[in-house]
Amino acid sequence: MKGTERARKLKRIVGWTMALLLLFALPAGAEPTETTPYNWYFQKNDSHRQPELDANLSFLEDYDCVYLNKGTSEKVLYLTFDAGYENGNVEKILDALKKHNAQGAFFVLEHLVKCNTPLVRRMAEEGHLVCNHTAKHPDMSRITDKTLFCKQLSALEKVYADCTGREMAPFYRPPEGRFSKQNLRYAEEEGYTTVFWSYAYADWDNNRQPDPERAIAQILAHTHPGMVILLHPTSATNAKIMDRLLTAWEQDGYRFGSLEELRK
Repeated sequence: MKGTERARKLKRIVGWTMALLLLFALPAGAEPTETTPYNWYFQKNDSHRQPELDANLSFLEDYDCVYLNKGTSEKVLYLTFDAGYENGNVEKILDALKKHNAQGAFFVLEHLVKCNTPLVRRMAEEGHLVCNHTAKHPDMSRITDKTLFCKQLSALEKVYADCTGREMAPFYRPPEGRFSKQNLRYAEEEGYTTVFWSYAYADWDNNRQPDPERAIAQILAHTHPGMVILLHPTSATNAKIMDRLLTAWEQDGYRFGSLEELRK
């Protein structure tokens, strides 16, 4: 798994770099097209205000996609997790959520559904949304053929239905936040709301986990009304701090909302 984590991190860094080049280094007068790849990003602040959408991504307003409960002043946040495999920490995250009666949305891959079916079934049985993160975690922004794009979604839907007897929740998160306008349209045509996030932190590398105390402080400093937070449930740090984090949010008056509240 060490090699896999390093490869994912390198791929993510390369993806961010390429996305920024595409966004800000287009030839003079050139306009992005429907297939121009983008990498989701947000502008952090530590004043508990909602992040503003960058002008280069303003077109997201034209599609069925969300990244926060925009404009709300209510202390509500939305817990979302990108889950590709289990290493013992996903179960701990579920235990903490159950203790606090907090609903989450788990964006899963085919591997997790096939290899850890009881765990995925538990997610649904305990009231969490089990959502689509694609079957194989490809760079979806590079897929322009609709049939191939939809196959990544439908293949996971089928595996999930076969393994659990349930339908997948109608929420889709592009792997590594890579997307195009065409991708957003394809997902919407298939009945999906594309879900980004308004806060995340570097929790994905199992070999370089954040210090738990710093992680809690960092997350709480950036918490804002309507926040959609992205966490990786395989993170040992997240597993350690989840109970304390949920308690801190509750003490600050936050409730844990459902992504269903954000559908157009």
